[in-house]
Amino acid sequence: FQTCPKTRQNMINVHLVPHSHDDVGWLKTVDQYYYGSQNSIQHAGVQYILDTVVQELLKDSSRRFIQVETFFFAKWFDEQSDTVQEAVKQLVAEGRLEFTGGAWSMNDEATVHYQSVIDQFNLGLKYLKDAFGDCGRPSVGWQIDPFGHSREMASMFAQMGYHGEFFARMDYVDKKKRLADLGMEMVWKSSESLKNSEIFTGMLYNHYSAPPGFCFDINCNDDPIIDGDSYDNNVNKRVSDFIEYVQTMSKSFRANHVMVPMGDDFQYEDAEVNFKNMDKLIEYVNGRQSDGSRINIFYSTPSCYLHELHRLEQTWPNKTQDFFPYSSDPHSYWTGYFTSRPTQKRFERDGNHFLQVVKQLGVLANLTSDQQTEDLETLSQTMGIMQHHDAVTGTEKQAVARDYDRLLFEAIVGAENNARNALRLLTNLTSGEFESCLELNISVCTFTQKSANNVIVTVLNPLAHTSTQYVRVPVPEENYIVTDEKGREVPSELVPVPWQLLSLEHRPNDTQHELVFQATVEKIANFYIRILPYPKIQLRKETTPYADEESNELVMENSLVKVIFDSESGSLKTIEMNGVSENIGQSFGVYKGFRGNNGESQNRSSGAYIFRPDGDVELLDEKMDLIFYDGTKVKEVHQHVNPWISQVIRIYEGISRVEFEWLVGPIPIDDEEGKEIITRFSSNIASNGKFYTDSNGREMLERDRNKRENFDADMTEAISGNYYPVTAQISLQDETKRITLLNDRAQGGASLSDGALELMLHRRLLNDDAFGVGEALNEQQYGTGLIARGKVSLILDSATDGANIAERATQQELHLPFWKFFSKSNNVGSVNRNMIPDFSVFPRSVGLLSFEQYAKDQVLLRVESLRSVGDVVSFNIYPLFESLGGRKMWETTLDGNMLLSQVRRFKFNQDSSGVDPSAEDYFYAPHKPLEANSTLDASAFAVTLVPMQIRTLIIQQ
Repeated sequence: FQTCPKTRQNMINVHLVPHSHDDVGWLKTVDQYYYGSQNSIQHAGVQYILDTVVQELLKDSSRRFIQVETFFFAKWFDEQSDTVQEAVKQLVAEGRLEFTGGAWSMNDEATVHYQSVIDQFNLGLKYLKDAFGDCGRPSVGWQIDPFGHSREMASMFAQMGYHGEFFARMDYVDKKKRLADLGMEMVWKSSESLKNSEIFTGMLYNHYSAPPGFCFDINCNDDPIIDGDSYDNNVNKRVSDFIEYVQTMSKSFRANHVMVPMGDDFQYEDAEVNFKNMDKLIEYVNGRQSDGSRINIFYSTPSCYLHELHRLEQTWPNKTQDFFPYSSDPHSYWTGYFTSRPTQKRFERDGNHFLQVVKQLGVLANLTSDQQTEDLETLSQTMGIMQHHDAVTGTEKQAVARDYDRLLFEAIVGAENNARNALRLLTNLTSGEFESCLELNISVCTFTQKSANNVIVTVLNPLAHTSTQYVRVPVPEENYIVTDEKGREVPSELVPVPWQLLSLEHRPNDTQHELVFQATVEKIANFYIRILPYPKIQLRKETTPYADEESNELVMENSLVKVIFDSESGSLKTIEMNGVSENIGQSFGVYKGFRGNNGESQNRSSGAYIFRPDGDVELLDEKMDLIFYDGTKVKEVHQHVNPWISQVIRIYEGISRVEFEWLVGPIPIDDEEGKEIITRFSSNIASNGKFYTDSNGREMLERDRNKRENFDADMTEAISGNYYPVTAQISLQDETKRITLLNDRAQGGASLSDGALELMLHRRLLNDDAFGVGEALNEQQYGTGLIARGKVSLILDSATDGANIAERATQQELHLPFWKFFSKSNNVGSVNRNMIPDFSVFPRSVGLLSFEQYAKDQVLLRVESLRSVGDVVSFNIYPLFESLGGRKMWETTLDGNMLLSQVRRFKFNQDSSGVDPSAEDYFYAPHKPLEANSTLDASAFAVTLVPMQIRTLIIQQ
């Protein structure tokens, strides 16, 4: 902070922060934004912004600029000459160009999973560290554009050692109250489980834009400062207007420092215009001090601003919940994007799944060639792009959505080479194809489409622990036998693919069955499928489930779960499992999307961002047809709801959950009404208005129907105003029973009445909602409306305090299930076990979050406690360290790029703490950082985790 500008006591210090908000795709693709093409859509060219900003910073040492999105910066910096790169390094070292945020993109906070957020921060911060050393490391989060803010994101900033974060969107009622109560800046307790989780959080005053009338960018029409000998000289008026603005603004903040952003979307393409006018503004505003003005203005950065607040030694309001849902007016709840583009949201999860698989395989097989490194980096970087707040959110134009799909598909295909190379080393199948099948969700796999005879399925388990899961392989109808590596038969059965899937026009129908078998896998295992030359009956054709004539019930059950249907309606009636029985109904429903001209808030349309139903839900209650498949290990009910909604309800032997695999679409629009499709589970559980949703796949937050933590929300839109992001889990309970739904992608969810949970599955709308994207969310594929398919898993159990460890473990298994690779061979392959490190030391309550190459001869490892409450868990990591050929080991911040021992994070005190701060206070590492080497005794390798803790370790090989 030595390079921070000098401030003045007894004055209002105005920190001018020049910035450009550069979306990593939105109305244009990432490359169109970078190169400045397609300017008829939106004028924006990021390469020119960085060109001219650097030129302008070099002209005057007092000027500052913050750079946020590392994707754009890295692309630009790598193209520069040595001379320009050296100049930029000088600017960074002197604090004139400061990285803020610093991840690959400015990620969304509602629809992202914490694993992917951590990965894209690791990616961005490592690039900056490699290019600029410690000076390149950001220390402040800059989440100015995401549409609501999660508590887990704040927690991740704290765990990365950031001093604070700033954003610009908040419920309009909340913001109004905070402006009046001096509550715009606060101390946010970002975790219920982790100590030292408090982080300073600031809300910007006027979005992230320059003050009205003071946008000096070439894209704006505000007057420049005219100071020459001219009839149009406007210095007095411009200075007076600015001072008046600052005086008004400062009344809403506690300190004698205020931060004024100077910038907006894709600004500074001709940075000379911006800086020339800001130079004049600073000169003439400060010139008024000789006339008694108490306004002191200078170029600054968010970290310098925060540094000054920290020096003030005062207290701040406190915050414990999150900032969802976000509404910008009485009829605009930004809760539609929680579900928008459901197939893209699922594809993003597939991308993360494969990224973790390929990273782990890269470590196991020691893949270090330039091509292998490049293929893995491409997938990592593409996943960083997908976290952007207009990518995974589904709030981009259709052409951009297709480009994201293209990028991710090509990156996955490229990284498949790495997986193949690794598995040829890790098994004895030195010429195995090891193909992945990306269409398994519609029971299609090109590799097994014509024949599944003499096929090896190589299964990789990304989790730390041996896992038992069911493997499903699309196959033609034959008599199969499945054997393991030792030649032992693995029980298997054929299950028919639902006819609704078979009738998809674009689906090749060679495979009309799936071969299902149960696999227990430590890390990698091979299973051999061949066709038996003689008939062996495996498939009990469709049957009627056990029916009780008197009670009109149909029953599907195994040793752990019993599911009862009403035989009259065909709908779900009761579930029994875990020693608990409850009347649970399930229905599908349609919200009609409001259609308006968006001229004023009451005419707001439902769109990509906004969920605004026109009236209440219409539940679909026609009689449903049921087809029942009574297998030994798997039992399924195929339920036909209407011509465009169907589902499979299935239970597996040995697994305590019920799986609902839904198929929705094409959503009909011939009545010229947009529609938003939900599934609702109802019960008699007395939940008393309360329910629980996960924060980015981590901690569970309590939600209270129609209520907010510290303000009275405008509930004009009572349905969408009760919707919350569900990244992984939504639950409700009473004194005795608990229902949990686990999903397979980000969705919006709610509990609109006691005992009921709903998830929005799909949406198709005919109007834009006028928040910038300029298109209706009307996705089409193969000439008709988009069809989506996905899974929801239901667990019924006894009530618990918080998320229980079984739910967390199930969540991890659903998030990173086995990945399947396919090869042709005449015999089963074997795994080279001597190449697989020893994960057996991990206790059951400890998860493996990351296992990847960090640098040459360095492996990054993240371990996490799956407990949300209860005891600490300890284990010794030496056996793993030894099996990886470790020489030394050290602990870092969550992102992996800073020694944990170097953490010295600003501590701000809360109003309610009872502490009167008398000196600047700091947070240090929350525990003694682990540092060890191969000469030390094994006792030096003990790892202890408190509930919900993640520890990041790097092993030097």
